Amino acid sequence: MKRRTLRTATFLSGALAAGTLALAPAAQAVDPTTATLAFDCGSFGSGEATLTATQDGTAATITVSTGAITAPIPISENSVKSTLTLSKNGSETTTFTGNSNPAIPAGSAVSTGPLTGTVAAGDSLEATSLTVVVFGITATCTATSPQNPGPFVF
Repeated sequence: MKRRTLRTATFLSGALAAGTLALAPAAQAVDPTTATLAFDCGSFGSGEATLTATQDGTAATITVSTGAITAPIPISENSVKSTLTLSKNGSETTTFTGNSNPAIPAGSAVSTGPLTGTVAAGDSLEATSLTVVVFGITATCTATSPQNPGPFVF
């Protein structure tokens, strides 16, 4: 009898644990994962940018691809230093930085990232400017449109 009671208790414990895991909240993720906006980069050009965001706990990354800046000559991998500034919850700012990029052929749009930053649950981030440094030359871009479909919410 004791053995049967022990098996029943073990089974019920396992079932309860599985049920608890099934009802646990899912890991938080950024929404939307992709947004577009327009940048004006002064004499370097202007155009649309695509931002792609990911989140892992409090660590987040954003990758930027923009036709606002094109490579005049081939740019080697990991040679673009970038800072993306975003409004945070409508009243503060935060930055995502990095110097990671794919190799960029001459005449192609500049892609940079992943740029890394820190987020908290509920943060709402919308890009306001992008600074890109290539071969010691700095291009500063200002957002001229809101992110579409909206800010990243972490």
